[in-house]
Amino acid sequence: MSAKPEAAETRTLDRCTALDARLVAAIRGIRLLQVVSWPASAQQRFIDDWRRGQHKLPQVRYTPPDLAAAREELIAIGKQADPGHPVGDYLRRSAESWRVATELLLSVGSPAVTDHSVHLYGRPGDHLPGSELTNLDAARHFIGLAGELDAEILASEADYCIPAETLQAELQTQLDAFFQFHKISVEIDPDLIAKAAAGPTRIRLRSATCFTEYDRHQLVEHEAFVHSLTGLNGREQPHLKSLGRSSPRVTATQEGLAVFAELISGSIDIERMKRISLRIVAIDMALSGADFIDVFRYFLETGQTEADSFSSAQRVFRGVPVSGGAAFTKDNVYLHGLLTVHTFFRWALKQRRLNLSRALFAGKMTLGDVIALEPYFESGYIAQPLYLPPWAQRANGLAGMLAFSLFANHIRIAAVEADDLLLGV
Repeated sequence: MSAKPEAAETRTLDRCTALDARLVAAIRGIRLLQVVSWPASAQQRFIDDWRRGQHKLPQVRYTPPDLAAAREELIAIGKQADPGHPVGDYLRRSAESWRVATELLLSVGSPAVTDHSVHLYGRPGDHLPGSELTNLDAARHFIGLAGELDAEILASEADYCIPAETLQAELQTQLDAFFQFHKISVEIDPDLIAKAAAGPTRIRLRSATCFTEYDRHQLVEHEAFVHSLTGLNGREQPHLKSLGRSSPRVTATQEGLAVFAELISGSIDIERMKRISLRIVAIDMALSGADFIDVFRYFLETGQTEADSFSSAQRVFRGVPVSGGAAFTKDNVYLHGLLTVHTFFRWALKQRRLNLSRALFAGKMTLGDVIALEPYFESGYIAQPLYLPPWAQRANGLAGMLAFSLFANHIRIAAVEADDLLLGV
């Protein structure tokens, strides 16, 4: 009697596989971050003017891509995907996310980008999962804590620099040894404003840049062992090749997982948390009316260099007018994603479903996806990940950390007095 339901499910999954192939083809020309990113020349021009006392707003021109055909195909895929089926719903949500991205790119350079960006990435005032606190509250917490520790920590840090060329060679050797079935090239890019950027087969480093030891470890854990790794695992999927593409809807989970990887591997430092948090405050400033110069000056006042302040400010104003009241809100997802992913791992341990933590690396997906699609990992329709980060391979160590975290959260630090800590000494 079970043959008919099994046959129906097989036909449904075959349709999903065909829709997924159409989805991958439709999104091939959508390059959201590339379109909204600024040229490297804008930075030097602005800083040169700034040093001469000419505080002028930067001028950036954008060219909206022609994505009309892609948009229509994405709408069609969304309509044909079955929202009542877990894989169909994954495809529907993914197609809708990419459709919003085409709308954002169509309006690039205008204030309308803000609404589309908020749709995809949220805003600083959004609440954290299971909490009355917001992303902005979390950001201010980390900024305040880092500010209290800055003098003590920075005084003890060694003053040294790893040149981009040295870091390139070290990373290339490490990645060649880890990714045994694929090649990830580490390249130096003179046109990159950010310190680094990663794709499935390439990691770019900004030239003429000083990298710290923390930077090196963060690049490996964040860029290589999450962004590149999930991209390669997604490409190896037998049926859902879209898991190899980073749709906007998965950005919060991807970035949250990447920062969580830094945290659990001991690669993150308080200054990194401060930088992430400062960007969230800056987004809130821009949404409230601050222009590019206001935000640039804000980063300067927090201790960032002119180059880093420009890089940070331009992230807030990618694709939008620089005159204030608009923002590209992608950087809102880093803290929100980190706290959500951390909550997910703790939930998975409590529910005795820690296997989901491995499945999360099988491609680029949301936390909701990995839960909803769990039966399809078990059936083999979705393949288990080919690669896992070293910390995720050590399931016992991960479980130990999460178990400790679950219990430690019951201790209210505000109620702890110094004398309490001396009782056992």
